[in-house]
Amino acid sequence: MADEKKDAKKDAKAKASGGAKKEKAAKKTAKKPAAKKAAKKDAPKKAAKKETSEKATAKKEPAKKAEKKAASAPPAPPVVQAKARYVRIAPRKARLVADQVRGLHIEQARALLQFSPRGAARDIQKLIDSAAANAENNHDLVGDEMRITSITVDEGPTLRRYRPRALGRATPINKRTSHIAVALTPVED
Repeated sequence: MADEKKDAKKDAKAKASGGAKKEKAAKKTAKKPAAKKAAKKDAPKKAAKKETSEKATAKKEPAKKAEKKAASAPPAPPVVQAKARYVRIAPRKARLVADQVRGLHIEQARALLQFSPRGAARDIQKLIDSAAANAENNHDLVGDEMRITSITVDEGPTLRRYRPRALGRATPINKRTSHIAVALTPVED
């Protein structure tokens, strides 16, 4: 008898869960007409989108005329670049020097770097000389008639070392590196 009661309970649960599944299916079908109504409401919006896309194509035509005018304008001056990667100086220290020479004429930058007491000045001076040589050899420009348009100092990988200290301890030493990039453009007369 106990087995029959258990079977009856299982059958009742199965019917209840089956009924719940049927109710969910009925709700899904009930939602479909509402979705169709929403689609009908969105139809005017879609037509408006088509009109705006037609307006956008109409706006592209004057843009093409502007491109033709830009093509007839004189070409932009060339940008000469040079990069020094994995330079063994902390980026924070190198940025102090880079900020001083940004935007200067190349001769002024060389004079400033030559007498700067900072260690990064020598590395940045070498990089600027390299960029000037790139301008002469690759772009047929005069290297001494250039201006530093941008100079960036990014952080490179850090070399991690440890120093022995008292009582068997060790303290970390981070030897930081930098990636320095320079861009030069000809000076406008």
